Amino acid sequence: MTPAEIAPKDRLIVALDLPSVEAAEAMIARLGDSVSFYKIGYQLAYAGGLPLIGKLADKGKKVFADLKMHDIGNTVARGTESVAKLGATFVTVHAYPQTMKGAVEGRGSASLKILAVTVLTSYNEDDLHAAGYRLGVSELVEARAQQAQVLGVDGLVSSPEEVGSLRKIVGHQMTLVTPGIRPAGSASGDQKRIMTPGRAITAGADYLVVGRPVVEAADPKATAEAIHAEIAQALGA
Repeated sequence: MTPAEIAPKDRLIVALDLPSVEAAEAMIARLGDSVSFYKIGYQLAYAGGLPLIGKLADKGKKVFADLKMHDIGNTVARGTESVAKLGATFVTVHAYPQTMKGAVEGRGSASLKILAVTVLTSYNEDDLHAAGYRLGVSELVEARAQQAQVLGVDGLVSSPEEVGSLRKIVGHQMTLVTPGIRPAGSASGDQKRIMTPGRAITAGADYLVVGRPVVEAADPKATAEAIHAEIAQALGA
């Protein structure tokens, strides 16, 4: 599927950052047919949420398994192989060369798409320097994107601030997924590099990950539909 073929509704990925499978299923029911793509990350995965991937897939939903794998190549390869069997559409790994190479190997011929996490959206220059990196955010994101492309990774996860420069580097050969999305008026929380849905799409993002602004809203379905409308407007649809 080319970027132009992705429907506005399918570009929103709602993060099920919830404490239990029951809470996640309740949220899915509230959202109904307004959401077609969900993300399952650490919190829900470790609360027994991995089987929910298959259940959602059986209902025609897509699932982003945000597991951010990072280990020796063989371990990542075998883990990716297992995730592919669950029915996920996307899985994340950290953008280290051995890790990305292992994930691509483990995916094999499955339809699972590998996304490389460049730099977490909660990080800024000071955080990288404190962690021992000599490169700044933009330089590290771009370097990792180039490595990911060479290794056959399908897409990248970055903050919306880097999407424009990444699109110039990878063209439309890689999928760009952006967390750190905050509708106008939403609290930024622990995110440091954020953008509104419309601006992120205009910058070149293919998919937007939105968690708390949707799942903590008084009316999650209305919030999701408002984001769809903003995405459609940005696309000129």
